[in-house]
Amino acid sequence: MPSDLIAGRFELERLLGRGGMSEVWLARDLELERPVAVKLLSAGGTAPRFEREARSAASLSHPNIVGVFDYGDFEGRLYLVLEYVPGGTLDERLSASKPAPLPDEQTARSAHDLAAGLAHAHAHGIVHRDLKPSNVLFDGEGRAKIADFGVARALSDATLTTTGAVVGTAQYMAPEQASGGEVGPESDVYAFGVILFQMLTGRPPFEVDHPVAEMLTKTWQEAPAVESLRPDAPPFLAALAAAALSLDRHARPADGAALVEALEQEVLPVPAATAETVVIAPPPAPARVARPAGRRRWYLALAAALGLLALVGFGASMLFTGESPEDAPAAPESTNGGTTTGSRGASTGTPSPGTAPATTAEGPGATTGPPPATEPGTTTAPPATETTPPTTEPGTTAPAEPATTTGP
Repeated sequence: MPSDLIAGRFELERLLGRGGMSEVWLARDLELERPVAVKLLSAGGTAPRFEREARSAASLSHPNIVGVFDYGDFEGRLYLVLEYVPGGTLDERLSASKPAPLPDEQTARSAHDLAAGLAHAHAHGIVHRDLKPSNVLFDGEGRAKIADFGVARALSDATLTTTGAVVGTAQYMAPEQASGGEVGPESDVYAFGVILFQMLTGRPPFEVDHPVAEMLTKTWQEAPAVESLRPDAPPFLAALAAAALSLDRHARPADGAALVEALEQEVLPVPAATAETVVIAPPPAPARVARPAGRRRWYLALAAALGLLALVGFGASMLFTGESPEDAPAAPESTNGGTTTGSRGASTGTPSPGTAPATTAEGPGATTGPPPATEPGTTTAPPATETTPPTTEPGTTAPAEPATTTGP
């Protein structure tokens, strides 16, 4: 047992609790005649953490934060004199009620107290980083107070955002804290959500045997809904717990002040990520002029049709020009007797002696039929044909249908 009198002023009476870092004693302040709690650094404790708690808590003065009265070194041992809070811890109340939840009225009041304490700490640039039921104490009036700022950090402290370091209690760590990421007020809000969930349901959101496994689980898995365990839970408190337990830190209430406002107005706060976010769009890419699909298909159809026509024309020309030389007319514009000249498509031939050809020349599409039958012993003279070429002016093209006069 340490000396009964610390710094000649604080008389130790009985041990209240002991941990790996320190032990806490109920003592009496002989100067002010009041009970106090004296926290003494244990042999396994670290002086920097102890000093940090003293400075962090001493910079805060709020009804929902355990007050600090004195700090010093007595006979080579650091001590911290705190406000004595006789109502026990939230952890003790949860254990006594388990597996049932706490009464809803008590849950609502304690949630407001915790939110108010966090709001004050966050407003002064302090992040607790280890909020949990054993660090929530109750005074004689049932008011909840936040204690143990041993791992708290100032928001301006560069080490607060150093990645790779995991500090806190696994069951109440935020996902970013469990993964060694950046920690801020939203991390305390997550711990608040775990505590609120536990007060509403009688159990924490994750029940994993090993702390490391729980830390890994909460980095990727959303917490279950309060209603899934307790359908009759107050809807607003259940919704607030869900918001505070969001995996996305930016989707949670921003800080303790946002929690207080939500609890007082029973309106969930707008996540900080969407409240003031202005999205600046990147410069537009150069516009591409896209041809309408219908127009492109029209071009392709037209090209295909023209190609088909070209092939047909080529085939036709080969058909008409592929005749043998013996069958070709001697001269396209011949005026010899018996020759019929017409436009394209007319047939030209030389009549056999004594036979009158049956020739019809009436422009395009003229056809030549077989010679008419003659009776035996009858001689038919060939008709006299007079072909008059059309009259054209110089530099012009002759009309498609030549003027043809056929005499008897």
